[in-house]
Amino acid sequence: MIKQLHRKNIIKAVAVCGCFFVWGCHNNYQEVQDLAKKVIPTDIATNVESFLSQDGDLRAKLTAPLMTMQQDADSPKTVFPKTLRVDFYDSTNKVQSKLFAKYGLYYTNKRLVFLKDSVIFFNMQGDTIRTNTLWWDQDKAIIYTNDSVHIRKPDEHLDGTGMTADQNFNHYTIFNAKGPLNVPDSTLPAN
Repeated sequence: MIKQLHRKNIIKAVAVCGCFFVWGCHNNYQEVQDLAKKVIPTDIATNVESFLSQDGDLRAKLTAPLMTMQQDADSPKTVFPKTLRVDFYDSTNKVQSKLFAKYGLYYTNKRLVFLKDSVIFFNMQGDTIRTNTLWWDQDKAIIYTNDSVHIRKPDEHLDGTGMTADQNFNHYTIFNAKGPLNVPDSTLPAN
């Protein structure tokens, strides 16, 4: 009799647990889909000051009020959503040029930088580029834009739509250019 009572209690307990299990397994389809969505870990830093060196020499200093790093396995990226400034240094640690933008995005795997909104790049010789967007391809060592661009040098004022240049802005091509252009005297003998 005691064994039979004990067996009935076990059966009742299993039946009750089974009911809770079946009842507890009912899920909202959208809740399950939301759980399956990929969550991208993001690191956030404020008042960023970062230095880039090459062969032990300081090459650049980046400052930004906010930086987020999104660790997506397919396309990790670093975002500067609230302005950034970069000072580029020469081999004697003097500032060679400066860059400002209201927004920056760095695609880590592609080694590609995208800058937008009031992009200004200038060097200490007085050359200045102003544009709304600018790309920097680190592997090709070039900068380019398809937007309107304004180039100011001490003796030139060029405007155009689209530009490519080496990353040091020593040589550049501006498309759909307008404005006076100084052309050096020809080295050909006059007839």
